[in-house]
Amino acid sequence: MIKLKTKEEIEIMREGGRRLAVILQKIAEACKPGVMTGDLDKLAFKLIVEGGDRPSFLDYKPSNTKKGFPSTLCVSINEEIVHGVPAINSKEIREGDIVGLDCGLIHKGMFLDHAITIGVGEISLEAKRLLQVTKEALSSGVKQARIGNKIGDIGSAVAKQAHDNGFGIIQGLSGHGVGYAVHEDPYVPNEGRKGEGVVMEEGLVIAIEPMFSLGGGDIKLARDGFTFVTKDGSIAAQFEHTVAVTENGPEILTKV
Repeated sequence: MIKLKTKEEIEIMREGGRRLAVILQKIAEACKPGVMTGDLDKLAFKLIVEGGDRPSFLDYKPSNTKKGFPSTLCVSINEEIVHGVPAINSKEIREGDIVGLDCGLIHKGMFLDHAITIGVGEISLEAKRLLQVTKEALSSGVKQARIGNKIGDIGSAVAKQAHDNGFGIIQGLSGHGVGYAVHEDPYVPNEGRKGEGVVMEEGLVIAIEPMFSLGGGDIKLARDGFTFVTKDGSIAAQFEHTVAVTENGPEILTKV
């Protein structure tokens, strides 16, 4: 069931989103060659708690899993798409890596979600283009988050960016509602048809998160039971914002 948020709740999320954006920015600045992903996870926890908030990913247990997620931060490198687990699988970041950073926090009872992908040092032109197009796809999707539009309008806008640039759209993973929990209804796909799906209303808050690859869209679950990787081993990118549907149009809540 979709749960719309009040203006007061969106105001709380606006402040929480600003805090999360600042934290992810600091983590990105710390993501350099030689740094261990486990240390980035510790930094994320420290920054969130120092601000008086709580990590939303740590110990999160989706309905289809038996164990809670053991990290505050998801760090996904190269062919890893999402949910890389630095707390149990700490890796050294290397020059040329493509690193996805995904983090969530709980501010005054409201949940926020935000992700970026960065290149460490010098990366290939192909990888740079993947990051740029995936980021542009997020912007295209956000523009569709308007009262009266449908969820399929978001997926259609996101998918167009991938198709126009020859990138794979990651299958089986998507955006989602957010606010009262890490994941809520509705499902927000990265492919869709204009004019189809749930009608967006004022107070809807969703996490829009395009995920593209340099190869195909098929995925597989890594041995750790959390991390999703591209089946063909191709590099992947993810960008994500928490977005509110308001009377004045879409509002990105996870921004500085």
